[in-house]
Amino acid sequence: MAATVAVPNRIDTAAHKLAIASGARGALVMGADYRALGVVRSLGRRRIPVWLINQGGHLVATASRYVRRRLPWPACDDHGKINFLLRLCASHNLNGWALIPTDDHTVALVSNHHEALSAKYHVTVPAWETLQWACDKRLLHQLAQRLQVHQPWTFCPSTREELAKIDCPFPVILKPAIRLQPSSLAVPKAWVAEDRGSLLKRYDEASALLPSETLIIQEMVPGGGEAQFSYAALCKDGRSLASVVARRTRQFPRDFGQFSTYVETIDAPEIVEPAERLLAAVHFTGLAEVEFKRDPRDGQFNVLDINPRVWGWHTLSRRAGVDFPYLLWLLTRGEPVPRLRGRPGERWVHLSADLGMAIEEILGGRLSLLEYLRSIRGPLESAIFSWDDPLPGLLDLPLFAYATGKRLLTAKGL
Repeated sequence: MAATVAVPNRIDTAAHKLAIASGARGALVMGADYRALGVVRSLGRRRIPVWLINQGGHLVATASRYVRRRLPWPACDDHGKINFLLRLCASHNLNGWALIPTDDHTVALVSNHHEALSAKYHVTVPAWETLQWACDKRLLHQLAQRLQVHQPWTFCPSTREELAKIDCPFPVILKPAIRLQPSSLAVPKAWVAEDRGSLLKRYDEASALLPSETLIIQEMVPGGGEAQFSYAALCKDGRSLASVVARRTRQFPRDFGQFSTYVETIDAPEIVEPAERLLAAVHFTGLAEVEFKRDPRDGQFNVLDINPRVWGWHTLSRRAGVDFPYLLWLLTRGEPVPRLRGRPGERWVHLSADLGMAIEEILGGRLSLLEYLRSIRGPLESAIFSWDDPLPGLLDLPLFAYATGKRLLTAKGL
């Protein structure tokens, strides 16, 4: 299977030209967590109408003053959700609005129904024949091999018996190769295995929750967030239009971050070239974060994942001079997008989550209290709080208090 995939150009269709000519402007954001909150604020501050579809317990974005209308997902299957989106467009004249999914499930949903949705909306993710190279870690592994981009040792087991025989460089991580359903706390992002016995045990645990053929095993690269780097970009046909490079200095969990808690923009040319090669190979159009981890044993930057959507810390990019959601909105409407590179030295924090990680790092001797206080001193971007839109931040305060109390009680052994 070739690594180069053509991306249909939906921007230049007659329907979209008509929508733009008629003045259609607005965005339908799918999701309501802090990633979606950043999208809502980016567009709302420019007086672009924003409607929000929320599902589950992620509600922080629904409190934003920039949301014009809030809609729940209907209780139905994926086919029903697509029909809901099409009916919504028809009943409220949303033709030509940007459709912006913000989590893995909605990204895959929209991508797999790209043709039907792009007849009505400006769809901001590529069709599945392209997106699968980012969403499926098995395909990313093949692509990295073909392009000779460094990656950790990786294996895709066919059976438990095959897994019992393979020579693994322990410790390893067992994780889903692809996630197409809404996230569940019952399904971990990854399982760590220190030896053969624990690997087989973790495999049995994972197979009870997920199809075994979707599991992938990868060498666990040493280090925490200080070794985790990201190249984030807005691309058109695989060409980077705007980009930012960052270090995910603190993350949870420390060894294989499920989400970042403290991030800094930096200069790291070592990851720019391989990241751009990967995105160019699949002619990627849209937003993507390419994750790398530096192996302290040989200094190599290993590609881990590609997130083809807004990522947790994307609001840091605006502080660094690259407002990705607004640039994405311009791109999908066929309007000019300026060439931008994010400046280094800017910082972002998810305070309610970062305090807990800081306590863990301090107790582990990897961070001093003074270093932590210095890291959050001075201007920095908050994941949730904003003076021009304070309510989401106020709603996050109970979580902040809970996380702080839990960490302190744990530290005291209570």
